[in-house]
Amino acid sequence: MSNPFAAIATELGRTVAQAKPMLARFTNADTSVRPSPKKWAKKEIVGHMLDSASNNHQRFVRAALQGGLTFPNYEQDELVKLQRYREMDWSFLVDHWASYNRFLAHVLSVLPAKAAKVKCRIGNNKPVTLAWIAEDYVEHLKHHLNQIIEQKFSTSYGK
Repeated sequence: MSNPFAAIATELGRTVAQAKPMLARFTNADTSVRPSPKKWAKKEIVGHMLDSASNNHQRFVRAALQGGLTFPNYEQDELVKLQRYREMDWSFLVDHWASYNRFLAHVLSVLPAKAAKVKCRIGNNKPVTLAWIAEDYVEHLKHHLNQIIEQKFSTSYGK
C-alpha cells in the first residue's frame, strides 16, 4: 500500500518553498491594513494559518498514535483577535509560518501509511480520514496564500 502522506508532504514543502519569497516581498505596513473592517489583514491571515498549522499538527500526530479521535473545532476569529497578529512583525510571521510548515511536511512524510485510513471527527462534522484532513490542510493553506499573493496555487497530488 502506498503512503498518501508522502505526496501530501511533498506538496506542502513545495508550496512553502514557492510562497515564502513571494510573501517576503510585502512590507510590514502593507500587511497590517485590513481591506475592510470585517476582513483580515495579511498578517491576520498568516496568523490564522499558524493557528491552523498548530491545530492540524495535533490532529496528525494524535490520530496516527491513537487511532480515531474527535477533535474540537477552533474559534478562528477569536484566536486571531486574541493573538493580535497585526501587531507582530511581518518577517517574523512569515519565517515562523514557513518553518512550522516545513516541520509539518516532515511530520507528514514519516506518518505510517496505515494512519491514512484512521477516521477522525472535527467538532460535529462527519468523520473523515486522516489523509483527507492532511489534504484539506494543504488546500486550506493554498486558499489563504491565494488571498494574500493573488497567485493560483494548485495541487499536484491529484485532488
